[in-house]
Amino acid sequence: MTNSPLAGCPDAVRAYMSLTTGGDRAAAIVCFAESAHVTDDGRDYRGTGEIARWLDRVAGEYTYTVTPLSARAGGVAGWTIVTCRLEGTFPGSPVDLDYRFDLGDAERIARLEIVAHDPHAGG
Repeated sequence: MTNSPLAGCPDAVRAYMSLTTGGDRAAAIVCFAESAHVTDDGRDYRGTGEIARWLDRVAGEYTYTVTPLSARAGGVAGWTIVTCRLEGTFPGSPVDLDYRFDLGDAERIARLEIVAHDPHAGG
C-alpha cells in the first residue's frame, strides 16, 4: 500500500476506506467511536447504530466505485482529508468528494464529513 494515497493516513482512516471500497461496509463500523457523527449529503448520523444503518442504506441504494485520489493531514482543523472519485448509478456521477476525518482520543473516527471537493479550498 506504499504507493496508495492512503499510505500516510491514520490506521482508522485506512481501514474505513479499505473496508468501504472493498464492499465490507458492515465491518467498517468498528472504525467509529461509539458516539461518532457522520454528515453525508446534508444529513447527519449520530452514534454507531445510525451510522451502520446509513452504511447499509448507501450500499443497497446505489452501485458505485470509490477511487482515492489524494490524502492530506492537517487540513480543516487538523483533520485527515481524503479526496475520492465516486462513479456509479447515482445522480451526478462521477463526482469528486472530500472525506474529512477527525479522530477521537481512541484513534477511532469521531467525526466524518463527506462533502463536494473544492479544488480551490485551502487544505
